[in-house]
Order: sequence, then structure tokens, then C-alpha cells
Amino acid sequence: MPIHIYNSLTRKKEEFKPLNPPKVTMYVCGPTVYDEPHIGHARSAYVFDVMRRYLIYRGYKVKFVRNVTDVDDKIIEKARKEYPDEELNSAVKKVAEKYLKAYHEAMAALNISSREPEVIEPKATDYIDKMKGFIQNLINKGVAYESGGDVYFDIKKAKEYGKLSNQSIDQMEVGARVLPGENKRDPLDFALWKAAKEGEPSWPSPWGKGRPGWHIECSVMSSDILGDKFDIHGGGIDLIFPHHENEIAQSEGAGKPFAENWIHHGLLTINGQKMAKSLGNFMTVHDFMEKYKEADILKLFFLSAHYSHPIDYTDDKIEEAKQALERILILLDKSAKAQREEVKGKGFAEIEEFRNKFIEAMDDDFNTPQGLAVLFELVNASNKNMENTQFVSSARDLLFELKDILGLRLQRKSEAADLSSDEAALIERRNAARKKGDFKEADEIRKALEEKGIILEDTKDGKSTWRRKL
Repeated sequence: MPIHIYNSLTRKKEEFKPLNPPKVTMYVCGPTVYDEPHIGHARSAYVFDVMRRYLIYRGYKVKFVRNVTDVDDKIIEKARKEYPDEELNSAVKKVAEKYLKAYHEAMAALNISSREPEVIEPKATDYIDKMKGFIQNLINKGVAYESGGDVYFDIKKAKEYGKLSNQSIDQMEVGARVLPGENKRDPLDFALWKAAKEGEPSWPSPWGKGRPGWHIECSVMSSDILGDKFDIHGGGIDLIFPHHENEIAQSEGAGKPFAENWIHHGLLTINGQKMAKSLGNFMTVHDFMEKYKEADILKLFFLSAHYSHPIDYTDDKIEEAKQALERILILLDKSAKAQREEVKGKGFAEIEEFRNKFIEAMDDDFNTPQGLAVLFELVNASNKNMENTQFVSSARDLLFELKDILGLRLQRKSEAADLSSDEAALIERRNAARKKGDFKEADEIRKALEEKGIILEDTKDGKSTWRRKL
């Protein structure tokens, strides 16, 4: 069965047909590095990481690009705040380096690829010369113009402008205006190059010193690394207009065909509200990891909603994800013994059915909620067939196969793996109490261990197995 993907450009689900199979070229809008990465950034990175992993699983060779915006108004503003006494160019560079490092640390904590060869990560400042060349080409073609040291794209020259966001130019012009300091002819025209402001980072150009506009970097980087026509362009739904609409306009204005398929993910809210520091509901990836320790909890929460849908973060939903992870880990703890004792079973038709159902779900526009449901069906079937060690061993193998596609660790934290001598002694005391029929003491010890985060399960031979709560 072929993969089908909802294409935001055509607004329908279509069979995915790569331009040059088995190669797949994929470009995703990445971070603007001016602050600590939050869990909304994590969802975006994770959504596309799962897609990349699944395409590889299905036999494709994926060339994946995620850009880094390292010069921008927000970065300049942050530099002024964090390094008020430092020369601004130096301060901007420090801010960009600091928060790109924070982004990479967050991705590493979440086990999301952010390094070559899995991910190519070009920086805007490394592409200034190529951006200037791209802009000059647009001027030469008559679709852009210089005005007062700025360069703007002439939106009236883009005949299909609005095709991605499904808007007409007349609709977009309602309420549009030229802001003070702008030199554009039409309110909808957008900046390709911005004239330098006093003290701000700038580069020489044919139009005077300045820096590129935001939209131009993606057109230049994608065409340089992936070619003028590539398979998939991804980003958040908030980028459809104006960012992605403008990318299409400037790329097609330069005579380049651009992206075949557009994929957009829904946004994340917290308790029904947009995440904002002013509302006190801003959660960084670092905050989450400090509180919950385990990235798989956040990932299972993300997987529970289709990538294209909005997702609302609540404590209750995170608790559900935590319990879901515990169910998987309990099964893996139990099945480890089966795998040690029995040669791995192969050829179970039911196991193959689970694999096929998972593939069917993911082939249908990366339907992770349905894929996750299949994974838990497999967990339930394993628990029911625990006496069949060959079945359980095969199921365990498939679980590990699926967890790699979904980028899950499915491991308990190593630092919590071993019992302390006191904890081990308590379990021995409880086993002895149960053996002599002192169930009151056995229950008291069980409760004491639960307070330490240790859950006991009694076996038929009178002993106990243990696990730590997440």
C-alpha cells in the first residue's frame, strides 16, 4: 500500500510519489534562536522526525533539512536585553550561539535528530551571499524592486499568490497597511532585503548595507541543498501565511518550481490557552524534563493526536501518557524473561497482523493515534499470552521495531534501576513475612516501598518482582 499524505497546497490527501525514488527530499522550517526551546518547538521537531523515521523504515533515503534563523529582529532585541553593555553585533552572535546550543541540548534530551547525517542544519548567516544573488535575480526578472535601500517583492507580479492559504489578494488587502519606515509600493509587498539600522548586524549589498528579510532564507537554502524542486516542505500551520505563501511567490518568481507537497502541523496550547510567559503557562523542554525526567511521556502525548490537529497540554493528559508508558515498560520487564528463556519465535501470523496494521495506519497520512492504538493492542495481546514465550518474544521484537520508528526509548532510567541495600532488605523481609503468613507486616512493607516509588508484584512461588514508578 502506498503512503498517502494530506497536501496543504491542494487541500486533499494524495498518494506520495517522490520525484526521484527511493530518494526523498524534505525541508522543514526550524528555530529562530532567541530563547529557550519550549514544548511547542518540541512538537514541531518531533512530528517531522517521526515522518523522517517512518519514510526511512518504508525504504526511502531521506535528505532532511531544517534551517536555523540566526539573525532576526527578535534575536537583536534579546541581544540588547541580555548584553546591554556589549557591541550589538557581538551580542547578537552570542545570543544566537547560546540558544542554538540550548535547542540542540533539548533535541538531544528528547532523542530527536539534530545533527548530520540525519539532519542538515544550515544557518541564515552562512547564506547571505547566495541570498543577495537570489534577490538580484528577482530584480532582474522584474518581480522585485529596490526602494530606499530596502528591496521588496512586488506581490502583484505573483499571479497565483494566495494559493497555499486559499485567499485572494483582495481578501488579504483588507486591513493591510504600510508601516512607518517602510518604502514599499503596496501593503502586501514583503521585504527581501532590509536597509541597515544604526548598530545592527549588516552586510554590504548592491542596494547598500543591510540584512535579508525572513522569508528569503528558506527559498535560498532549500534550492541550494535540495534543488529547485523537492518533495516535502513542512512547518506549523501558523507559517502558511505569510511565510510559506511568500516563499512560493519568490521561488516561482525566480523561475523555480519549489515544493511538491506541503505538510503543516497543528499548534500546541496549554489548558486551552496559547502558551505565553505573561500568562505563566510557558513550559520549556528543560522545564518538562526537570519535572518528569522522561522524554517518552511527552512523545506519547504528542503521538496521541494527529500531527495536523491542535493539541492541548494538560496535567491530566500528561498523567495519561505517563500511565501509558508504564504499561509498555511493565510488559517489557515481563517479556525480558521470555526472551532470555526461549529462542525468538518467528512467523506468528498475529504478530505480522500487528505490524501490517501499524504500517496501514502510518501510510494513511502518518496517523500516529491509530498507530499507537495498534502498539497497545500488541501490549494487551502479549499480557494475555504471557505463558507463550515464543509469542511474547516475537511481540517484544516488534515493539522495539515500532519504538525506533516513533523515536521512543522505552527504558527505565538507569540511575533508578538498582535497589538500594535497604530496599532489597525490605523486599526480603516481606517475602519472609508472606511465607510465615504475616500478611499485616507484608502489607505494611508493601506500602512503605510504594512510598519510595517501588511497586511489587507477587509471583506464584511466593517471591516478588519489583519495578520503579515513573
